[in-house]
Amino acid sequence: MARVARGARVAGDYPPPSMARLALLGGGRMGEALIGGLISSGWPAGDLAVAEVVADRRAELEQRFPGLTAVESPAAAVAGADVVVVAVKPNDVDAALRAAAGALDASALVVSIAAGVRIAQLEALAPGNPVVRAMPNTPALVGKGAAAIAPGANATGAHLTTAEQILGAVGIVVRLPEELLDAVTGLSGSGPAYLFYLAEAMAEAGRAEGLDGDVADRLVVQTLLGAATLLAESGDRPEELRAAVTSKGGTTEAAIRTLDEEGVRSAIVAAIARATERSKELGDA
Repeated sequence: MARVARGARVAGDYPPPSMARLALLGGGRMGEALIGGLISSGWPAGDLAVAEVVADRRAELEQRFPGLTAVESPAAAVAGADVVVVAVKPNDVDAALRAAAGALDASALVVSIAAGVRIAQLEALAPGNPVVRAMPNTPALVGKGAAAIAPGANATGAHLTTAEQILGAVGIVVRLPEELLDAVTGLSGSGPAYLFYLAEAMAEAGRAEGLDGDVADRLVVQTLLGAATLLAESGDRPEELRAAVTSKGGTTEAAIRTLDEEGVRSAIVAAIARATERSKELGDA
């Protein structure tokens, strides 16, 4: 059985999709991932609408998801919606919600996945509406996301469950107070880049040792995929799995000793701390 973080819920733990009408502001990659995940989990495409300014993108989304309504206007998308997911870039949140304001139902749940946009700002743009702020990450694009959600002043437990249901269509979800979302940003929001960085370095090392570039790339990808799957499904802690493959006097022990000597562990901790700090700085800007 896969092991997940304490307090996290995964797809399948969530209640069946409600018949609520859901609107997305933004039809980019994350918006598309959510639409696909929701439809796959049983949410009717006819109950989904997306506001997207690029005409070719609207046509592409409607072709991929038959029954989906794709419109240019945020107001047209949110009219009659029970849930509005804000999936635009952080700098566009203000304009998108202001454009939607006249048509936004006072009871509609607003779920924002815009990085760094605080609940206070969202509540100022949608006064009186229940608001849930979320911090997802890009593996949601392949249904393997990790997201944290935090409630605003008017959000109830039912609203959080709805937000879990939506984001749970593309990964796991944890509930946290807003002050911890910067730490989530530093850890899992930016986290995929740390693995990609490691993959780059591993492949570079493989090539330096004489491996063909394509072979090195394929071995790195499968190694990371296999290790992550083992970690998720074995139920063992990372340190237990590491110890199991680190024979005394062997190659892995030599490699781990070098990583420690080079300060890799402390560098990772420092990197996540800096990303967390930067998230706070951006949120305060």
